[in-house]
Amino acid sequence: MSQSPNRILNSLPQNVFAAIESHLKPLDLHFQEIVAETDKPITKVYFPHTGVVSLVVEMEVGDMIETAMVGRDGVVNGTSALDGKVALHKGIVQVAGEASVLPSDTLRTLANEFEPLRNLMIRHEQVLFAQAQQSAACNASHSVEARMCRWLLRIRDLTGSDEMQLTQEFLAQMLGVRRTSVSVVAHTLQQAGFIRYRRGNIHLLDIEQLRSGACECYETVKGHYQRLLTM
Repeated sequence: MSQSPNRILNSLPQNVFAAIESHLKPLDLHFQEIVAETDKPITKVYFPHTGVVSLVVEMEVGDMIETAMVGRDGVVNGTSALDGKVALHKGIVQVAGEASVLPSDTLRTLANEFEPLRNLMIRHEQVLFAQAQQSAACNASHSVEARMCRWLLRIRDLTGSDEMQLTQEFLAQMLGVRRTSVSVVAHTLQQAGFIRYRRGNIHLLDIEQLRSGACECYETVKGHYQRLLTM
């Protein structure tokens, strides 16, 4: 059986994992590090272990809005396996951690050789597209409080930790709202005993209450990834 902290790699047939394993290199992901630039050539593919990468859209005024989140159940720049040689989005590390990385040309070659790998990359791109659609609907329809609960729970799923280092500025950018809105909601959640927030450190205290407060998008996106990894 494949053995990797990344669930995409771990779901590969043993012979396919063995073929890709020798090309993988360990890499530290640093907070706010850029791992993909829109319309720029893809050179590396990232399989996060503990870190989390936000795929974002940048506006001309400098604002960023998150369209998808990739962690240990996903891959960044996997589209390169499908002959996509430039990035379709910007990828920025929102939670520092570790990943396995390999050259994009290597992934493309292996995907052409091993159909299960290519099929998995196709399905992952479909999941990212579905996540982006869900994010657009979520931003238009759900309250900032529900979206923040959803976002914090998703980070927890990807890191396995109830504690995270996140500034209000960065959180506001990812949610596409003003920093004052994040401040008000964080205070509300803290007063209700859902979280403890202090100087960029968020500790999740009541997971069941967070689930109750989260919008439906949390379970929808989670379901997409569960199906991806069990097909």
